[in-house]
Amino acid sequence: MVNEPVLIVDDNPMNRKLAKILLEKDGYLVSLACDAEEAMDSIMTFRPRLILMDIQLPGIDGFELTRQLKENPATRDILIVVVTSYDQKGDQEKAKAAGCNGYIQKPIDVVSLPKVVAGYLRGGSGAGHAGGAKG
Repeated sequence: MVNEPVLIVDDNPMNRKLAKILLEKDGYLVSLACDAEEAMDSIMTFRPRLILMDIQLPGIDGFELTRQLKENPATRDILIVVVTSYDQKGDQEKAKAAGCNGYIQKPIDVVSLPKVVAGYLRGGSGAGHAGGAKG
């Protein structure tokens, strides 16, 4: 999946850096955002095919940002995969209801994340797990 654009939206700089390193090593083009506003700015110029979206963001959370993106004809086809350590009962259902294409629980599995991203980009469900118990 060389040169596929992926946006990582996470307010934790270490999480952003780790995911970026893992994906760039496999040839992905990666852009980073720390909140919804920065993500929207990046989307308009970077045009990602897939977004790795944290749920807990300052201001607008990941669920709401996903809903906004899925309601907009210009961004509704972007694949959005929730990546979160905030795994409360019902969050996977909330992610699906918001329009997310997948759900990965942190901590990220450094070996499988690029493979899972490739699976989503190929139109699958990200076969395998890139996260902890519920990737």
